[in-house]
Amino acid sequence: MSQTMPPAHPFDDDKLKEECGIFGVVGVTDAANFVALGLHALQHRGQEAGGIVTFDAENGFNSARRMGYVRDNFTSADVIKTLPGHIGIGHVRYSTAGNKGQTAIRDVQPFFGEFSMGGAAVAHNGNLTNAATLRRELIERGAIFQSSSDSECIIHLMARSMGRNIPDRMEEALRKVEGAFSVVAMTRTKLIGVRDPLGVRPLVLGKVGDGWALASETCALDIIGAEYVRSIEPGEMVVISAKDGVQSHFPFRPQKSRFCIFEHVYFSRPDSIYDGRSVYETRRQIGVELAKESPVEADLVCPVPDSGTPAAIGFSHESGIPYGMGIIRNQYMGRTFIEPTDAIRNMGVRLKLNVNRALIQGKRIILVDDSVVRGTTSRKIKDMLLDAGAAAVHFRIASPPTAWPCFYGVDTPQREKLLAANMTEDQMCEYLGVDSLKFISLDGLYRAVGEANGRDPKAPRYCDACFSGEYPIPPADMLEKGFKLKA
Repeated sequence: MSQTMPPAHPFDDDKLKEECGIFGVVGVTDAANFVALGLHALQHRGQEAGGIVTFDAENGFNSARRMGYVRDNFTSADVIKTLPGHIGIGHVRYSTAGNKGQTAIRDVQPFFGEFSMGGAAVAHNGNLTNAATLRRELIERGAIFQSSSDSECIIHLMARSMGRNIPDRMEEALRKVEGAFSVVAMTRTKLIGVRDPLGVRPLVLGKVGDGWALASETCALDIIGAEYVRSIEPGEMVVISAKDGVQSHFPFRPQKSRFCIFEHVYFSRPDSIYDGRSVYETRRQIGVELAKESPVEADLVCPVPDSGTPAAIGFSHESGIPYGMGIIRNQYMGRTFIEPTDAIRNMGVRLKLNVNRALIQGKRIILVDDSVVRGTTSRKIKDMLLDAGAAAVHFRIASPPTAWPCFYGVDTPQREKLLAANMTEDQMCEYLGVDSLKFISLDGLYRAVGEANGRDPKAPRYCDACFSGEYPIPPADMLEKGFKLKA
């Protein structure tokens, strides 16, 4: 079996790309300010583009869509004053369907539609696994798509619905889609939130003054001073207005929830909370489990910042080996702050990370990271440590091997480009050139998230398809293209 993997882009940090972040408020003054703050807190979920839609009686629906970071586009008074109103929703995006890595302004959400009973805007986190089929059928029936996003299917399905009001139309539309979706939507007076029946993607409810907020994560509620109320349940639809408060119902057939376990490992901010459990504490506990499963003699435990930090702290505490910041991240490094000439390309990961030479010189290092995808950056970091005088480098990975692509809203390389799909653990260790390499087991990961007996193979609590190859929702479009499921 070949151990030569395809080269990655020099600025590719070799991580699975975040999905998207969604946020909405109703019943507040100057909703756009709240939405911009919420999106800023969710920036880690998507850094390519963002958009905000608001409504007020005098100006109707107003929208702004921009490429780049929230801080660069939605913090000026000139932009915010074009978005008046007491209700608004927003979206930050990383492309997961359509033109991956080539976001165009036409693909930036929220999407807006004008219906017979009034307008509505929709923002979606996740991925529709039957989007290609739906898109083909809708186009054949006369739909004219304005974007390459699978999320636009929801607007077209709503337009064809005969529902009496917009929440009814959204409910009918979402019954026709398959895959993972958390949705925030708005009419002139109502904020709507929906999660798919398996609850793969997150959505939480908060109370802010006399108003209400919906967000992908609790950290976005914190930034606006909102009180966390609860998670929206899998398969639940809430319709919220300043007048009537929160009205809830369950329009989908009940199913056992399968929340994305990688939210705990990497995607969510460590200061967010799911079902009463701190993401930080879960990641620290992953490090504890990892130290129990894969001990090794060493002098220092170092994280790959910042995503490996809580697990490294847990590993250090459990193993008794000192913790140290052996690698320092340049916090002010943008995506490409200068033109990537050949000389800059050769610097590679050194633009983002630098070794704390005085700390690691002569020491045996346990390097803790959240995942290994292609392995290209891991090799570079190992070389940096050895060049700086490390006596040995042992990799400990806070997730099981990522051997299968995600079809539910995470931009994952094709399976043949995933290191763990092509190599055994020993082969990966040789390819990375480290002294040892160990991943946490899937059972260990489940124990870290609170499942004392590990993973139940007959009824797993989480979606872990990227590790197990067991897809809770059949990826219809990919199967049509010839994707082979695990035998």
